[in-house]
Amino acid sequence: MTDQAAVVIGASGGIGSAMVEALKASGLYATVHALSRSGTGLDLTDEASVAEAARQVGEGPPPSLIFVATGVLHHGQEPERAYKAMTAEHLLRDYQVNTVGPALVARHFLPLLPRDRRAVFAALSARVGSIGDNRLGGWHSYRASKAALNMILKNLSIELARTHPQAVVAGLHPGTVDTALSVPFQKGVAADKLFTADYSASRLLAVLDGLTPADSGGIFAWDGARIPE
Repeated sequence: MTDQAAVVIGASGGIGSAMVEALKASGLYATVHALSRSGTGLDLTDEASVAEAARQVGEGPPPSLIFVATGVLHHGQEPERAYKAMTAEHLLRDYQVNTVGPALVARHFLPLLPRDRRAVFAALSARVGSIGDNRLGGWHSYRASKAALNMILKNLSIELARTHPQAVVAGLHPGTVDTALSVPFQKGVAADKLFTADYSASRLLAVLDGLTPADSGGIFAWDGARIPE
């Protein structure tokens, strides 16, 4: 299948860069588009930038995999442990990056997917975005923005099924990965539960390989388990 292409959004991050290398090593893709703010100038907070990136990718073979590996958790604002810590600035920042950004990627990149074969649109989500699995509370902005992302993915799966019957849309929980995003929260994580980015990327690709259109719209953990909505 040397005519296939893949797209990784957020390719400069820990999981994103590992995903790029894993896709290249697989030999399944003639082209792996590695897109990021630092590498190619793709800015998910700027829709014109997203549209231009999609236009450039569209000049080549249709991508059969679009993987959104972007996200923000702390980066100047610690996750809120109580409702009194919530601010409009924090909420809007997390929604902008974790929800609106992937939604804009979908708007401009989904039209590139082939209709006559299997195609996948996946985005990094998080177990804490599950409403049904929420037992601890807190982390209001991050949880809410990931829950909103999960709803976007569900909506996309319903709409895309009408035109792309072999397509799969999925959210992925990568586990606790040793990246800058998780460093402040690694205390107490068992050594065998703190993954390298390479291991997480390989597991996520294995999960995606096993999904069918019947699974589209679901959120799945690194081990393949479906996460409650």
